[in-house]
Amino acid sequence: MANEHSQIEGQVKRSSFRQFEFVAGLMLCGTIGMLALISPLLFPDGGQSVNLLARLMPPLQSSEYPLGADPLGRDILTRIIVGGRVSFTVGILSALGAVTLGTVIGLFAGYYRGFADALLMRFADIQLALPFILLAITIIAIFGPGLDRIIILMIVSQWVQYARLVRGSVLSLREREFVQAARSYGLANSKIIFRHILPNALGPLIILMTLNVANNILLESSLTFLGLGVDPRVASWGGMLAEGRNYAQSAWWVTVFPGLAIMMTVLGLNMLGDWLRDNLDPLGRTRL
Repeated sequence: MANEHSQIEGQVKRSSFRQFEFVAGLMLCGTIGMLALISPLLFPDGGQSVNLLARLMPPLQSSEYPLGADPLGRDILTRIIVGGRVSFTVGILSALGAVTLGTVIGLFAGYYRGFADALLMRFADIQLALPFILLAITIIAIFGPGLDRIIILMIVSQWVQYARLVRGSVLSLREREFVQAARSYGLANSKIIFRHILPNALGPLIILMTLNVANNILLESSLTFLGLGVDPRVASWGGMLAEGRNYAQSAWWVTVFPGLAIMMTVLGLNMLGDWLRDNLDPLGRTRL
């Protein structure tokens, strides 16, 4: 009885923790994402209004600048909200592009196998051997910085993990009874792949994509901080960190608040990813 009681308590705690993860992650990402989505309506100037009289104004000194002002007298809160649009755009579009390309390649390689499978997987191995920062410097040096270049760079560097994940699932699923039955009915390979195999491989893909959105937001901020990301004239979290690094001691708010925005967004996405893993992948559930 005592053992059963402890098991029930453990299940209740795990369930409560998973619900907390979902609610907290959704609130963090939903709030920041919604503000970023409607930022063009809230701030038509894109956070570029300059007021040199308010230069490096500390937080809570004025209702007009609740989080303070940057070295050019621009409102930090406004630029954080506007900058979130860039981060979410890069994170979501790059993850969608990578998952689409990687899924198609993984389905093709895993289902047909043979020479095509070997060739694609060797190409994937070469891709994995390339350091990301070297690839980033090469692409930016050739094509120049920009939002579209960053998205393409992340798609090129991340499709491999989706392709390998899907291929592994397909190699297992293609020998299952329901796939064999579909073949015996004479269904075309394309219908078998997209109607029967792909739906059974979606769970791990969704989890990985959620976690990669968070990772891509960090990568975009890091590249922009290094001068390899979006145009410096566009408000972005990484650009705000780069602008404020020379004022870290005298005006801490210039870098701390954009850093907190990045941390809260990534934390929320990771919490949602953990919740999805617990619900879509029972074998990989979080243990308390």
